Amino acid sequence: MSDALRILDGVMRLAELVQRDMAEPFAGTSLTVSRAALLWVLQSTGPSTQQALATALKVSPRNVTGLVDALEASGHVERAPHPTDRRATLVTLTGLGLDVMQQMVAQREQMADDLVAELAPAEEAALAAGLKKLADRYEIMLAAARERKDMP
Repeated sequence: MSDALRILDGVMRLAELVQRDMAEPFAGTSLTVSRAALLWVLQSTGPSTQQALATALKVSPRNVTGLVDALEASGHVERAPHPTDRRATLVTLTGLGLDVMQQMVAQREQMADDLVAELAPAEEAALAAGLKKLADRYEIMLAAARERKDMP
């Protein structure tokens, strides 16, 4: 097996493990991975319109409406009128949403520390740089594939 295949297999295995691990904390709660992703966007951007959330999450506005409806019903977010655009509504984290995000940020930081605990600083830096290059390259490959698909 080539090094390239071993790297791809390793990345895929890691992606599967992370995906499985991400879903576990939400078992028995009203949160799903998609709802948590919306909370992450609000955590990083602050109050946002549903259109901005749809763009950030790369989903349809209809999909965001369902996510926001569910998160509002569970008490994680609230809707409020936009201060300068009467047609828009802002989605904001509630106290519960802020508490949940504090926990998720702490868990993310702990997971990152635990994951790289056995790497030397030079290995950690090299891995971070290599993963960035792989992700950048994959984005280029996906964009090229979309362009080919859209060509007549």
